[in-house]
Amino acid sequence: MQVQFREFNPFDVWFWIEFSNVPAPMEKQYVEEVFQSWFYLGKLGGFNAENLQVQEEGLDLSYMEYDTHQADDSMMALMHNMGEFEYQGTWARCWFDLGTSDAIAIDILINSLRQLSQEYVRIERLYIGGENDDWTVEDNDEDRSRFIYDGN
Repeated sequence: MQVQFREFNPFDVWFWIEFSNVPAPMEKQYVEEVFQSWFYLGKLGGFNAENLQVQEEGLDLSYMEYDTHQADDSMMALMHNMGEFEYQGTWARCWFDLGTSDAIAIDILINSLRQLSQEYVRIERLYIGGENDDWTVEDNDEDRSRFIYDGN
């Protein structure tokens, strides 16, 4: 799976997936569940690079003391919104407002999609940001009101 970053605005970013073939309903479900799970973790502040205490501890985690004060003092890192998935031929896209979530979120998504592509659904390319010339994002501006979560 090739990964390419294009123009990137974390508060208004499209994720584009090109499949090897037109995806079957079950393949669409796999991809959507990965993105929805990722979004919900981000909505709950899971991608907060300011509070990676376990990662920073290293390999020996036996009897590690977790500092709740450090966790409380870190800045919130929350995703805000996710649009609905759309499909056109071998392409899929989904819009996100990544809010203040940290870049580690994107690494985790890429790692998950790479494994999904190897095991279940062949993904040729993942584009992060920008738009496709033959499928403009202006076509969908009014549809951004259909969020999974809209902050209300």
